[in-house]
Amino acid sequence: MIKFFRHIRRSLLEQNKMGKYFKYVIGEILLVVIGILIALQISNWNENRENLKKANKYLTEVKHNIETDIRRIDELNVDNTNKNKSLIKAQGLSISKAIEHETTSK
Repeated sequence: MIKFFRHIRRSLLEQNKMGKYFKYVIGEILLVVIGILIALQISNWNENRENLKKANKYLTEVKHNIETDIRRIDELNVDNTNKNKSLIKAQGLSISKAIEHETTSK
């Protein structure tokens, strides 16, 4: 392909057709610029796609962590409720024993 373009340039220069040569050069520059812009756009699309994958992965991990935390909090809440019930029973027993002790000691 490069040999083809080189041949066109040489033939235009040899024929002293500078106007056509400059048009050809400008066209070739435009093609290169358009190719670069297309490559940059494709690169941006790929980068955005990768960023979306990472964001989805992070969000999935955050969701999993929150679900795990909620389960652990529920377990702790049940455990604390059972401890509170036990403390209330123990407190009730100690109060009733203190009352019995007061009534028997009089």
